[in-house]
Amino acid sequence: MVASSVVLVSGEGERFTVDKKIAERSLLLKNYLNDMHDSNLQNNSDSDSESESEANHKSKDNNNNNDDDEDDDEDEIVMPVPNVRSSVLQKVIEWAEHHRDSNFPDEDDDDSRKSAPVDSWDREFLKVDQEMLYEIILAANYLNIKPLLDAGCKVVAEMIRGRSPEEIRRTFNIVNDFTPEEEAAIRRENEWAEDR
Repeated sequence: MVASSVVLVSGEGERFTVDKKIAERSLLLKNYLNDMHDSNLQNNSDSDSESESEANHKSKDNNNNNDDDEDDDEDEIVMPVPNVRSSVLQKVIEWAEHHRDSNFPDEDDDDSRKSAPVDSWDREFLKVDQEMLYEIILAANYLNIKPLLDAGCKVVAEMIRGRSPEEIRRTFNIVNDFTPEEEAAIRRENEWAEDR
């Protein structure tokens, strides 16, 4: 039986049931599901070679076991996502549901991916506190969701663009641990990168 949904389990153990098509927005989950499908096909072809008496014996054993709930659990595809907190996984699922039928530039087409602007829905979606934004980016990277990763990184890049080092430090709460001499040397080495 082919499952139409997948249960994602967050790092805290919270379960999220999502449509298989939504889960497949993640290349990690898509590959996991494909591997499971291939494994099931292999197991099914192996089981076809069992003798009929062995199959009947198993059938009798299953009929004696009245735990219907356990049979349902066996059909359920569960994917642990231990590196992602529940609140972040919920946001990632929200993004995937919105982009269920979206067509993104091909993963190999770096120029299109880099130059494509962040769409208005994604921009609004990513208007969250910095900690959540970073966790969404980390989750997108872990789950291999390139379009979400790209959008998150572009939003962070826009937070940096055109700002002085001091402004960037304030924005991201970065402590300046360079001595004035080290900072001057770094500025000289990277003079070519300054906006003029």
